Amino acid sequence: MKSGFVNIFGKPNAGKSTLLNALIGEKLAIVSPKVQTTRHRIKGILTGDDYQIIFSDTPGIIEPKYKLHEKMMQAVKSSLDDADVALLIVDIKDDLQEANEIFTSLKLKVPAIVIINKADIVKDEAINKAKEFFQHQHYCKAVAVISALKKKGIDELLKIILALLPDGAPFYEDDNLSDLPTKFFVGELIREKIFYLYQDEIPYHATVLVQEFKEKHTLVKIAADIILQRETQKGIVLGEGGKMIKELGTQARKDIEQFLGRKVFLELFVKVRPKWRDNELQLKEYGY
Repeated sequence: MKSGFVNIFGKPNAGKSTLLNALIGEKLAIVSPKVQTTRHRIKGILTGDDYQIIFSDTPGIIEPKYKLHEKMMQAVKSSLDDADVALLIVDIKDDLQEANEIFTSLKLKVPAIVIINKADIVKDEAINKAKEFFQHQHYCKAVAVISALKKKGIDELLKIILALLPDGAPFYEDDNLSDLPTKFFVGELIREKIFYLYQDEIPYHATVLVQEFKEKHTLVKIAADIILQRETQKGIVLGEGGKMIKELGTQARKDIEQFLGRKVFLELFVKVRPKWRDNELQLKEYGY
């Protein structure tokens, strides 16, 4: 039996969350085209006949500007501390030298697999050049070429991971896909829709707090607060005549129903908490 923690690191928008979802076979991590969508460390548990892999998606590596950013980078650090294998993911279109500097700065003490992502959008020459570049780096144990979005190369990547994984008993005995509560994923699905529906600073100034999660005979009743930084943002989120918040609720409810496999009654409330991203107590209340 093999088991261990396999943690994913990289720049924002390299495809970490998409990779986690592809490896687990379920949507655990929210994704959007915008950077810094992931704020938490999200674990996904993959159990086979003779292995158990606990994958972790981590926030993109950035220079912290707020306490929220510091919390995000703490999640990266904790993932570095307990990793048995590191997955270092790079977008094939990104600057390889810049990615290399980030990977070197991690000072890894465990075997690392460099994953060249979005390989379906470039020619073989670019892939071969990237492979050769990373194969010569001291931290690199193996290179895998994938398209996380199209789930190409995932099986081959799993074989490389299993070859590096230590022997050991499973950490989790049940069939759960994650160690996080359902409420967490509900809040994330609502937050994902904020990233898609609103522009500029709104997604980065917003967080979601699920206040009520009640399972009834016919449906699940959910009430959640959308927390914003400024009063001016409240009108934008609500929209004219409440049009935008209604659209947000409709889209989020559909995804939550798919995730839970049950009908959902969803209520959303918009609240303003000035400078919440720099407030230690509020960050703790919101799960950071």
